Formats: sequence, C-alpha cells, structure tokens
Amino acid sequence: MENLLCVERDLLKEIQEGIPIESIPFKKIGEKIGIDEKEVIETLKRLKDEKIIRQISPIYDTKSLGYDSSLVAFKTKNIEETAQFINSHPGVSHNYERNDEFNLWFTVAVPPDSRLGLEKIVEIMARETGTEDYVILKTEKLFKIGVKLSFSSVKEKEEKVEKKKKKVDYNLTEEDKKIIKVTQNDIPLVSEPFKIFAEEIGISEEKLLEKLNLYKEAGIMRRFAAILFHRKAGFKANGMTVWKVPEEKVEEIGYKLASYKAVSHCYKRTTNEKWQYNIFAMMHGKTKEEIEELVKEVSKEIGIKEYKILYSTREFKKQRIKYFSEEFYKWEEKYT
Repeated sequence: MENLLCVERDLLKEIQEGIPIESIPFKKIGEKIGIDEKEVIETLKRLKDEKIIRQISPIYDTKSLGYDSSLVAFKTKNIEETAQFINSHPGVSHNYERNDEFNLWFTVAVPPDSRLGLEKIVEIMARETGTEDYVILKTEKLFKIGVKLSFSSVKEKEEKVEKKKKKVDYNLTEEDKKIIKVTQNDIPLVSEPFKIFAEEIGISEEKLLEKLNLYKEAGIMRRFAAILFHRKAGFKANGMTVWKVPEEKVEEIGYKLASYKAVSHCYKRTTNEKWQYNIFAMMHGKTKEEIEELVKEVSKEIGIKEYKILYSTREFKKQRIKYFSEEFYKWEEKYT
C-alpha cells in the first residue's frame, strides 16, 4: 500500500474492520479518521474504480444460513476447462490454481434444501471434467477468518486473537431471507445507503438496521466490511500454508498461527489417505520471500517441520456467494 495516500490507507484499514450499521455510516467513518462524509464517499468510489476495493458488503456466515460448504482440491490436466465448469456452480466463491499435484482449489457451498448434497455435486464436477482425483476438506475448527490487510510487517501479531463467539439460535424467516438476498449486494456509495436497501426490500430503514445488527449479534453476519484486490493493495504474494499437526497440539498451534496479522484465515480441516495436512493458514505478503521467511520462523517456533506453502498462481474466481438464489436449483436440475 506504499503508493496510497495516508487518508486512503486509514480509510482502507477502517472499512476492512467494518462499516457501522447505522443510518449515515460514511459520516461516522469520516469522523473517526478526520475527514468529511463527502471525501469518504469520493475516496471509496475512486478506490473501487482503481480496483483496490473489490466489494463492500456483509460477510454472512455460510453455516449459520444452513448451507453446507467445503474446500475442495482437484488433480486435473485440463485446468482451464475444469475451472470454467466449476465456476458455473453458484456456490463456488473462490477458485485458484496452486502449485501442488492437487492443482485446482475451490470452495463450494450448497443450500440446506439441496437435492444432491455437497459430496454428490463435487462428484458431478469431477465426472463432467474428467478429473482424475480430488479431496474434500471440510472445516472441523475455525481459528480465524477475516482479511485485514493493513500490517507493516508479516511478523506483526494481533494483540488478541478473538475466539469465535457462540452463535445464537435464530430461525430465518422468508423476510430474513429477502433481507439477506438484497443486502449481500455491494453497498451503494451514498450518504444513506441502507435507505436504498430498505426501499428495495419494502421495509423501513429502522427495521432493516435492527435486523442487520441482530444478524451480527447472532453470528449470522460476521461483519459488514470491504474486501480488497490483494495485489493492487500491495500484497502480491499469498500462500496457503498447510501443516501436519499432531491432534494434541492442534488447538495451541491453530491459535499461534492465527495470531499473525499476515494470516487471514486459519482452520483445522478433515484429512484422509490422500491428504494428511490438517491445519490451513492463509498468509499474505508483499513477496514470496517474505512469506517463506515467516513460515521458516513459525515452523521453528511451533516445532512442526511437515508443511507446504501452496501459492496461488492463477485466480479463476473470487466473489461472494449470492445466498437464496434460484441459480443453485437450476444448476442441480441441469446435472441431475
């Protein structure tokens, strides 16, 4: 982020933390960083035009909405064609080529009323693309999630790693689903953006704000925040580090890895005979050398020598899932 102005860096840091869910959010952000509302909105528009900000919207929790999801790795020879087919599924949010024998990595989610289920959908994807082998790696424990690219050194640590708060039981109504369907789109860059969403839904702004804050409190929404184009923001290397950790050390090492600001996501995932690495930590840096130096240092600190760094060499898809979309059912119908 070296070429960004001081005010742009401050604003990017703030909107990655979260947008205030209140009537005039950009005015509140401006007050926090010392600029007026108009400058906040104009700067955000410019950073979007310059492809530094990818999207500003709620980050809804897939599991809380009843969706089943997983990370999947394919071993394929026809990577472009395979990626194109996988991307046709509306539940695929991320899809990357990585430097491993399992060379295509993607996340897929399926709705609670899916007729096929996640495993069958992945099986269809493999069949239709002639993929020779694949692994489904489900989340068993989440240690950290949230991309906040505002650190000055990859070795910087969080003051405190927040443990995932217990979710509150909440049954989504049809009105809730409509609210989520509308608000999952990019927030309008105007003084009163929630008023626009409320009009589209057909409810009052007051009720919408109440609902969104409730979703946040219940853990249905993780936060309402921006995601960036990492490379344009100066973070040109990102490596998915995978670690083979003994079961008795998983908790301790998971939180140690999560404590680094350079780590945006950290999970314990399922293993099988084809894949034995159980801890996944996504690391971001300006160069590969930075990441490799950090990984060596972390390896010594945690006493784990069996690891890999899987760099993304191509991005085939990165976008937030459109929950409660009819496209999920159309896809299933087509390939049943």
